[in-house]
Amino acid sequence: MSLIVGKPVVIAVDPQQGGSEPGGGIPADMPGRAERSARMVRIVERARELGVPVVFIQEVHKRSLVEIGRELDGAEGPHCFEDDPKNDFIDGLDPRPEEFHIRKRRYSAFFGTELEIVLKGYEAETLILFGGLTDVCVHYTAVDAHQHDYRVRVASDAVGGSSQRAHDAALEAIEYLQRDALASTDELIAAMEQWAGAASPPA
Repeated sequence: MSLIVGKPVVIAVDPQQGGSEPGGGIPADMPGRAERSARMVRIVERARELGVPVVFIQEVHKRSLVEIGRELDGAEGPHCFEDDPKNDFIDGLDPRPEEFHIRKRRYSAFFGTELEIVLKGYEAETLILFGGLTDVCVHYTAVDAHQHDYRVRVASDAVGGSSQRAHDAALEAIEYLQRDALASTDELIAAMEQWAGAASPPA
């Protein structure tokens, strides 16, 4: 089965530098962060070259925590303050003026945002996800994408979890929903290249 069916869209799920307080962001105790970040940048750069839309998602909260809801009921402390430079995207991931930069107040990129409207505008069928955390925002965004009947593809080597165990469990849960959901960065870039080649008329 092809990794890309119909039109693809890349969704960068919270590829942020870190949280604002302990418990937020991609933690340093899961190894390989630098390598994952480099893969995230590769996906975006190649998607742009191939004409695949990229949508950037950023979790943000007020310092008053007035809208954070039940997000503090679990293991996470206050995180992702919108005025904190540590909440900025990682180096190399800067949304362009023509690209959508969607700020969210909950873990799923679909919840309370305009993402569904944007995806309909792009006529998206396949969503390529990367970012963090694997077991939180990536997982819940993938689940909602599945329930909206999109094909979900997660770059399994370009996502990081709150721990290795939680990361592995989240990927297993995503694959349970869609058997073809997991692929490497190289595989997804190759799939985008194949899609772009098929979409381009012969010279």
